[in-house]
Amino acid sequence: MATEFLQQAINFMEEHILEDIGYVDAAKAVGMSGYSFHRVFSFTVGMTANEYIRSRRLSLAGQELRDGGISVLDAALKYGYESPESFTKAFAKFHGSTPRQAKGAGATLRLFEPLMIKITIGGGSMLEYRIEHRESMRFVVVKRAFDNETLMDAQGHSIPEFWDECREKGMIEPARELHPEGKRDLYGLCRPVKKSETEFYYGIGVRDSGRIGELTKAGEYDIWETESADYAVFKCKGPDGGCIGEAWDRFFKEFCPQTGYTQTGQPDFELYYEQGEPGVFCELWVPVRKGWDS
Repeated sequence: MATEFLQQAINFMEEHILEDIGYVDAAKAVGMSGYSFHRVFSFTVGMTANEYIRSRRLSLAGQELRDGGISVLDAALKYGYESPESFTKAFAKFHGSTPRQAKGAGATLRLFEPLMIKITIGGGSMLEYRIEHRESMRFVVVKRAFDNETLMDAQGHSIPEFWDECREKGMIEPARELHPEGKRDLYGLCRPVKKSETEFYYGIGVRDSGRIGELTKAGEYDIWETESADYAVFKCKGPDGGCIGEAWDRFFKEFCPQTGYTQTGQPDFELYYEQGEPGVFCELWVPVRKGWDS
């Protein structure tokens, strides 16, 4: 994401900070889908846009209460909370002091300043990647819908637990066994939910072997198709899925700014080889194009 788009989104949030807005509104302000904006903002900034809005409001509320110009009830309503109780709970978690304590002398408050995108000197480390072209592909998947905020889930359990469930119940094996041994690679695919700005689908499955008719008729699997695309491919090296998040972080912060590529709206996927390279957890395949794409 070009820095100007990110700064435009931040400016929009600041200008409308007291209104009923969220990351979907910020996304629309810069011409992006909610799914794409949430992903780019989260990995680039290190927090979700909704977390940013919430922190800015609580910071401003603390200042106003400290200055004594507003009641707790009015502050709750002004800064987007339905009741003084919900406001007090969020305020105390953020500041470590209650709103009433903030109105007294000596209360400790936290200041959360507006974000300002700056160009900094960085780099100096190796980032290995390759660009590969793939024509249209068909996948046989078991899918589940997740909230976009799952991408920055501090616990990171939702998708790994979906993998565990698929393994424990043998949900993928019937489709996987239609491939010969040595070619039973697994894929974890992400794509937005149509007609939804706040969810995405995650599918676990295999490439279509051409023999999956009966499986899909049973309603247990979905067929996902991708269009012809160029992919930036990164090896995720590490003992667990934490290396996938690290690869995404470097994709947005290093790869895109340095190469001029941006992610497209096609599904991205993790590729788990049946016979993988030692030390490589999986490969991350991100569909890309030169220039900006929302």
